[in-house]
Amino acid sequence: MAQYSLQEMMVIIAAREVKNSDIVLCGTGISMLAAIAAKKITAPEASIFFETGAVDVQFAQIPLSLADPRIMQGAIKLAGLAESFNIIQNRTTGRSVISILGAAQVDIYGNLNSTAIGEDYRKPKVRFSGSGGACDIGSLAGQFWIFMELGKRRFVEQVDYLTTPGFLDGPGAREKLGLPGGGPTLVITDKACFRFDDTSKKMYLHSCYPGFTAQAIQDEIGFKIDLTRASEAKPPTEHELHILRTQCDPDRMVLKGHVQ
Repeated sequence: MAQYSLQEMMVIIAAREVKNSDIVLCGTGISMLAAIAAKKITAPEASIFFETGAVDVQFAQIPLSLADPRIMQGAIKLAGLAESFNIIQNRTTGRSVISILGAAQVDIYGNLNSTAIGEDYRKPKVRFSGSGGACDIGSLAGQFWIFMELGKRRFVEQVDYLTTPGFLDGPGAREKLGLPGGGPTLVITDKACFRFDDTSKKMYLHSCYPGFTAQAIQDEIGFKIDLTRASEAKPPTEHELHILRTQCDPDRMVLKGHVQ
């Protein structure tokens, strides 16, 4: 078996999920690397774009931020912010828009908090950067994925602050508020992958990475979760790792995890 880091596992798990017909909205860091890996390994016809307006980017080197000029390299179009959000809520071309988000907290319905930790919003224990475009993206996109580290401080029974709506409090809640987007579909962590039940809208354990058990995953979550559908995730292949390391991030600008 090829040696790989848990960070590499996260990237490959996400890349395998992207289809040629998908449009992927991502930020920088690991979400961008996952989109690049998808283009080079699994879905060469997928399109990558950013909320700042760069559409269908070709990467010579990974940009460090959304303001990095390298984020515009080879783009077929440099649109404005308003046009980017029009793409996010695309409903006419038949192409699925996948948005990749991160957060400080997530609950069983996929609601996200990236604003503040603590019961008192005005005097929080920790203040974060806030929504940016995450609220709009989570509300409008056809689906969104979540990248997070596993742990009870992150997987909580109820988020301290609702930054980005998931399925809110259950079935029909998004529709009641008039949200057109489809909500969260996938949570990718450093130890396991989660999906959401079509009926209950609750998160369930879909797969554990090699070396981790379903019960070990449950022990790191602050709420009870369905473990009955879990299987072991397929580890990265030699081919996937070679492309990831030599073509996607040869300078190790994102990949910094220990190889096991």
